[in-house]
Amino acid sequence: MALDYELELLGDLVALDTDATKKTNYIECANIISQRMRELGMRIEVLDPKDLVGDGLSRPNVIGTLDMGADETIGLVTHYDVVPPGEGWTKPPFKLTIEGGKAFGRGVADDKSSIAAALGALKKVGKYARLNVKLIASPEEEIGGRWGIGYVMDHYKTRFDMGVVIDSMPNFVSIGASGVAWGEVRVFGKQGHAGYSHLADNAIPKLMRLIDEFGAFARRRENKFSTIDAPPGSPKKKVWGRLTFTMLGGGEKDNIVPGEAWARFDMRIIPEESSREAVGEMEQFFGEAKRKLGIEAKLTFNEIHEAYLTQPSSPVVRRFSDATAAVFGSPLPIAASLGGDDGNFLSAKGIPVISFGAIAEDCHFHGVDEFVRLTDLENVRDVLVKLIG
Repeated sequence: MALDYELELLGDLVALDTDATKKTNYIECANIISQRMRELGMRIEVLDPKDLVGDGLSRPNVIGTLDMGADETIGLVTHYDVVPPGEGWTKPPFKLTIEGGKAFGRGVADDKSSIAAALGALKKVGKYARLNVKLIASPEEEIGGRWGIGYVMDHYKTRFDMGVVIDSMPNFVSIGASGVAWGEVRVFGKQGHAGYSHLADNAIPKLMRLIDEFGAFARRRENKFSTIDAPPGSPKKKVWGRLTFTMLGGGEKDNIVPGEAWARFDMRIIPEESSREAVGEMEQFFGEAKRKLGIEAKLTFNEIHEAYLTQPSSPVVRRFSDATAAVFGSPLPIAASLGGDDGNFLSAKGIPVISFGAIAEDCHFHGVDEFVRLTDLENVRDVLVKLIG
């Protein structure tokens, strides 16, 4: 296994805490990636929405172009931002540790190994690439992607004939991803002194009843199935709808009856379903539940990302499947992701998208002691070599 180049680069990237919430080290990381691209003879462009966002923080999107004069251009999409490390690591989160066939560190799997694999593939292919390549390394994916690949797709005019989002699992070819709607339900009561609770109207029990009522809607979502297979090892054969309450809040002090309480949710949308349809169903259910319980409440959607699907019969799917067969000996299964990824920004522009990557289900991505298997890093690189070489 020859991964010296990829691991050296991965070590440089992991050493930078590119926290998506704080926007730290974005410029430094973009500079490293740009320099590696230049060393491979790529033309570099940087798109930064700093002035448009207006908060004074840079968010450089690095685009490296390998122009082979080919008829087709492939876009390789990666991201360099990470989530905060959290507590409890047994290895330093911002120093690459190689142990037992694994590389440990925050972002090694999600998604800095993808940058290393893509640049490693281009290094191996060199002047023998059969396609023009646009390699994009963006920030902001961990918080929705609007000012990352979303900004690139809205402001960069070159069209790709095929997109590969290198931000998925290594045991299947993803041809679509679930959409997501994030939002909040907020219940209203009357604030008062806890010693005189009979004069107040506690919002917390009202919220609990509303969440319990939403169990029926969650079950309804779970019975909404895609025609596309779920990833290997999933509890259901096909991708399914989901609703999960993820955050709770309410109250200000021990002796104050809260006049408001809230819960935030994550609703997953199957690839064939529009967000408008899913949101409409939830709004209807919410209205009925509110009337049934006799409570005052408000439903708000904070952020919505569409699902996407590339048809299994697409030539793009067949081409990528052939590349996996060349590396693994037989084609990997074809499925759609239970999560979302940046592919929705490409799909919205009519670009057929595949997702693939080194993020194994057990690699603690977004958790402590995140790791990537060296064999997965190598396989992702070699699939890209077969695809573009």
